[in-house]
Amino acid sequence: MPTVHTFHVVPALPESLKPLRKLAYNIRWAWDFEAAELFQRLDRDLWEKTTRNPVRMLGSISQQRLQEAAQDESFLAHMERAASSLNSYLSSTNTWYLRNHAAACDPGLRVAYFSMEFGLTECLPIYSGGLGVLAGDHLKSASDLGVPLVGVGLLYQQGYFRQRLNADGWQQERYPKNDFYNLPVLPELGSNGEPVRISVEFPGRTVHAQVWRAEVGRVPLYLLDTNIPVNSAADQNITDALYGGDTEKRLCQELILGIGGLRALQAVGITPTVCHMNEGHAAFLALERVRLLRKEHGVDFWVAQEASAAGNLFTTHTPVPAGFDVFSSDLLHKYFDPMLDELGLSFEDFLGLGRVRSFDKGEQFNMAVLALRHAHHVNAVSQLHASVTRRMVQTMYPGFPEEEVPISGVTNGIHIRSFISPEMAGLLDRYLEGRWTQNAPDPTAWERVDEIPDDELWRVRERRREQLVNFARGRLKTQYEQRNMSEYEIRQTREVLNPNALTIGFARRFATYKRATLILSDPARLVKLLTDTARPVQILLAGKAHPRDDGGKELIRQIQQFARREDVRNRMVFLEDYDIGLARQLVQGVDVWLNTPRMLMEASGTSGMKVLPNGGLNLSIPDGWWAEGYDPRAGWSIGKGEEYADPDYQDRMEALALYELLEKEVVPLFYDRNTEDLPRAWVRRIKSSMKKLCPLYNTHRMVAQYAESFYFPNAARYHRLSKDDLALAQDLVTWKRRMGDGWHDVRVERVTTDDPEAAANPDGVVAAPLSIGDSLAVTAYVRLGAITPDDVTVELMHGVLDSNRQVTNATAKPLKWIAKEGDLHRYEGELPCDRSGLQGFATRVRPTHADAVLPQELSLIAWE
Repeated sequence: MPTVHTFHVVPALPESLKPLRKLAYNIRWAWDFEAAELFQRLDRDLWEKTTRNPVRMLGSISQQRLQEAAQDESFLAHMERAASSLNSYLSSTNTWYLRNHAAACDPGLRVAYFSMEFGLTECLPIYSGGLGVLAGDHLKSASDLGVPLVGVGLLYQQGYFRQRLNADGWQQERYPKNDFYNLPVLPELGSNGEPVRISVEFPGRTVHAQVWRAEVGRVPLYLLDTNIPVNSAADQNITDALYGGDTEKRLCQELILGIGGLRALQAVGITPTVCHMNEGHAAFLALERVRLLRKEHGVDFWVAQEASAAGNLFTTHTPVPAGFDVFSSDLLHKYFDPMLDELGLSFEDFLGLGRVRSFDKGEQFNMAVLALRHAHHVNAVSQLHASVTRRMVQTMYPGFPEEEVPISGVTNGIHIRSFISPEMAGLLDRYLEGRWTQNAPDPTAWERVDEIPDDELWRVRERRREQLVNFARGRLKTQYEQRNMSEYEIRQTREVLNPNALTIGFARRFATYKRATLILSDPARLVKLLTDTARPVQILLAGKAHPRDDGGKELIRQIQQFARREDVRNRMVFLEDYDIGLARQLVQGVDVWLNTPRMLMEASGTSGMKVLPNGGLNLSIPDGWWAEGYDPRAGWSIGKGEEYADPDYQDRMEALALYELLEKEVVPLFYDRNTEDLPRAWVRRIKSSMKKLCPLYNTHRMVAQYAESFYFPNAARYHRLSKDDLALAQDLVTWKRRMGDGWHDVRVERVTTDDPEAAANPDGVVAAPLSIGDSLAVTAYVRLGAITPDDVTVELMHGVLDSNRQVTNATAKPLKWIAKEGDLHRYEGELPCDRSGLQGFATRVRPTHADAVLPQELSLIAWE
């Protein structure tokens, strides 16, 4: 091969247009309408052709057009407004964080948010679906709120695949290359002016990665790229594709993300206080933090782990164990042997970090378990998902009731400004006085939605539906041309869809559990809905199946073949190549968003949230966020959320419920019009949905919740455990070892009450009835062995008994230590009788320590 010398060509902007470069390279234009409109003024067609990429656009536009813009006073004034807005935004000290929390927080606080994918805008295709879009929205809201956060991810040469369907409706994948130099990212340069690179030790070699930087408002996003000449051809391909390749390649990507990502932050001068792992992909960062603390303080692995875990947060998005990445011991032996000396671990101890049962050699190494063991706080992404996750990981907390497994719930949200239509944003600005989009969570702003006149709200809805229909016709025409379909069929696309018909949207990843074809369960019934001339319904669908998911591809094929039927082809359309841009068109234009996952399989789901600020309504299975968000005045729930033993029966019942809702509630309500053709009852439901749900299901609320519940307290605890050469961390490790060594002697020997008959009863039944307002005196005799009373809490778990004589919705009542009597410690307390019915209690002992997060850090418990 010949030697290739590289050079970088940049657009030759006239001097008066220089601010365009700064505007183009800050992705705030993805949610700033004025900046986006500025680039559209240059060339609207080129803006769309370049996938709304201002960097590529400036490199493609003719020099003549730039010269014309440089002489256009109106354009220059627009540019000055957009540039001034960006500068004011970046320099503002009036942010939620600075107003409310900066004074109480460490001035050096920096949160690092690690994710395998980031969905910021369609022209930066380093995302595949909801996880990535959620990560992108997280950065945007952190920027708006002023939270001191940075993002860390990978820059993929191919990104996720582009989708095209063949004539039979079968998904085909294409993998176009990303040209980084025409994306809104720049190489991160060091003080010497050279690109910043980091390295990670791999078996028999060192892999290097270049660091790129994307500006997301105030938040920098650092992206690692191994496609550089210093690496071998195989290592250059580590970051070639998102979720591509085999298990070993996935391991390599996660090493670069976790270990390489932390080293990248060091290389640019950032030492994170808190590391937020968005899924288990980044869990290797925990080991790198341990290595750095060991190197700095000379402590053993367990002390360094204690301190570093205080500054880690793990968010899981997976509702099934199969969703977690697992690796074999042979593969880990190959990659981690060189690192074990620096970690101060044996290989077996290392494997135990990623196993539920640490020394079970039949168990594979699980990245979620690794993250759980190295984060003192763990959360799921909805309240229902938290319950599902507690059930999944309960084996890590033997003896603890499911509801006490330490998994909290922070329900996802969406970055409203990124998905709301300009028309709806303008309407809200007029009547809500801009408060809905302030740089702080402001739930009260949405209460004024009722002040918007019904006819104005409905006009916006009709305008956006009409724009969606026009967009879909153009998109479908392009699809037909790419398939070389007949001129007749291409001309027919002009008549597809009706801008006045009830429009239902369904778009998401085509995994089989999402049941995209549930609506096809009764074809005759569906056809009747679609072809009703008086009250027509139309459906737009979109989504990608994973390249190796033939089941998901088959669902797409079935939908495509049904949509090609002559009687429904104008009322049902599948739009190819789902991405953020297509999602934006759909959520801004549809009347109803349909969601049909199998119960307990949707961790959160955010697609339905995106229709909320646009005046769309949700029609969904009560799973994920809709389990807590559903309100009968704001949308519809398909079924009651039951769990079925027979999935086929479940499909039939929920399909029936879906048709019933459409026929008897949704369609009639939409077409119930007054003399001015205004559906007032439908508009009332829109307003109720916006007023009740928009204040909650947005990432401003979500990021503020993460910050106040985790980032700030985690940072404070990390500093406490790290100071004085990790002295407190060393004390905690010593205490935990003492607890573990002595816990086998801990047990509740006997429990007595103030009822003498109960003392003689082998079942411990209190014979005498008690009245509300009475109390029951309880005494527990506990053996602690070498453990002291200061190390434990003895408590009664009391509540109403179920039919199996088990305590339900238990409440903890601590007992007071009274005295040591021989080898036993006597504890006493009283249970209040504040409700009637058959009740019970059980007695237990748990470790307690003022500086420990329990039971996350130490899952010991002893029951009577």
